[in-house]
Amino acid sequence: MSKTHFVYIMSNKSRRLYTGITSDLVARVFQHKNEWHEGSFTGRYRLDILVYFEAFSNPNEAIAREKEIKGWRREKKLRLALTANPDWADLSAEWREDESWQAIAEAQSRPVLRRQHSQG
Repeated sequence: MSKTHFVYIMSNKSRRLYTGITSDLVARVFQHKNEWHEGSFTGRYRLDILVYFEAFSNPNEAIAREKEIKGWRREKKLRLALTANPDWADLSAEWREDESWQAIAEAQSRPVLRRQHSQG
């Protein structure tokens, strides 16, 4: 059985864009929405809206498509997302109603460890 690979675009209310690739879109979007990668571009700008994605059965095609989109100017990326998603809706919103994502080990919440500053 072959894996499906996804090229996706995350955004926020300000329409800042991030293009990525993954073989597990549900888990990856969950990570973006919950800022799992502290200090990352998507975490820094709170890119928590999935506005576009494409599915590929061939990983090389997915990689080539991600590189192609990343090479585009912002306006062209916006047109791509808006053509497919004119309401700028969060395409992952309905996933909240489907609790199957909870079966994904990586999707379970994890504590965030923070260093305590010593007083002195």
